[in-house]
Amino acid sequence: MMENNTQLKEMIRSMVIDVLQGQKQETASSQPVKQVSRVQEPGVFDTVDEAIRAAKEAQLRFEDCTLATREKVIADIRAAMRPRVQELAQKTVEETGMGRVADKVLKLNLTLNKTPGVEDLVTECETGDNGMTLYELSAYGVIGAITPSTNPAETLICNSIGMLAAGNAIFFSVHPGAKNLSRELVSELNQVIAKSIGIENLIVTLREPSIESAQEMMLHPDVSLLVVTGGPGVVKQALQSGKKVIGAGAGNPPAFVDETADIKKAAQDIVLGASLDNNILCIAEKSVVAMRQIEPQLVQEMVKVGCVLVDNQQDIQRLVDLTVLPNGTPNKQFVGKNASVILDAAHIPYNGDPRLIILRTPKDHPFAVIEMLMPILPVITVDSFDEGLNVCLLLEAGLHHTATMHSLNMERLNQMARKMKTSIFVKNGPSYAGLGFSGEGTTTFTIATPTGESTTSARCFARRRRCCLTTGFNIR
Repeated sequence: MMENNTQLKEMIRSMVIDVLQGQKQETASSQPVKQVSRVQEPGVFDTVDEAIRAAKEAQLRFEDCTLATREKVIADIRAAMRPRVQELAQKTVEETGMGRVADKVLKLNLTLNKTPGVEDLVTECETGDNGMTLYELSAYGVIGAITPSTNPAETLICNSIGMLAAGNAIFFSVHPGAKNLSRELVSELNQVIAKSIGIENLIVTLREPSIESAQEMMLHPDVSLLVVTGGPGVVKQALQSGKKVIGAGAGNPPAFVDETADIKKAAQDIVLGASLDNNILCIAEKSVVAMRQIEPQLVQEMVKVGCVLVDNQQDIQRLVDLTVLPNGTPNKQFVGKNASVILDAAHIPYNGDPRLIILRTPKDHPFAVIEMLMPILPVITVDSFDEGLNVCLLLEAGLHHTATMHSLNMERLNQMARKMKTSIFVKNGPSYAGLGFSGEGTTTFTIATPTGESTTSARCFARRRRCCLTTGFNIR
């Protein structure tokens, strides 16, 4: 009997050990995966509703914080992201297949250094015999922001700084072509914010973004403002949501060079602006309109600073067949690719690593009228300032986005600026001066031309509210 009891105890002991070991193995194989997922990806959710509800709860806490707290968050974001710039640039190129790493480093540093924060929220005040009225800028709540694949990290960081400065939380509906980088960046920003002020989920996104989830976000009742950085299709869809929309649409910026310009400098500026990140910036020069008497010199100077001139009509046609689809849209296979990649595919010889492909075309050529987002720059010749201005208006197509002009004639510069009515107009400089790079002013990667806000900043992401004191407060 004793021997049976001993055997029974040993069996029970063995069973208990087996169960405990099984639980330990189960814990090791399943439970930590869930914990790691939560720890490694804060702010990343599986559904739109779950993400927006979390953001709303976070924003209610955030709106009770002081302006100094917002300033701290933004300062900590800048500090945390600066050491990550090179890696973010590399990962962006690897995932999207667009642009140049060195150029993305420039854009990311620009974003971190020159995106305005809380200081952009300027208070207005009126006083008189009947009291005082304040106009102050306060949060919308949860902002639904759509980001592109062309500038994914730059747009996400830039919007985060401006929208948090205004007191909001943000749901980012990111482009599927940059989902891994964007999800990682949202997660990192959440960790920075949580460590800085103890609030989680001020910035949220989905694990698997899609067109359907973006549509769901646009219609969600807890999203108060939509900020869309993308093509005309998604901006149009957002405008149909019934919500307040800030929409950044397409651009096709021309660069006009007249006979009074410093031709050498104009050539350098145009090449610098048009070739930055392989021309995927919406503000980049997409065509050159040049006066006939200076066009040969301009082209020659552009070749000297890194352009390949393609002047054989058969080669030009091969480029068109390669990069323009039958429906008149750019071939995405070559969007944002290096000039060498495009030239190799078209079997056109070149030397070194050219920054830009230039070619002479008429004003109605596909490369002139289509926003190609490639390092291909058409040069169009005109015989007068009036003709050149009209061609620029034709090419810009009323998008009111960006234009540049190189001239020493102030009257012409002023006339073109008035006629183009663009959100950004750069005189005698590269297009990116309009973003504050080698130019004065702050930067932005959401340029809202369809809805009129132009170069957005924190004040655009805030409601303007009026507060009145009816008893006298006047010391004049």
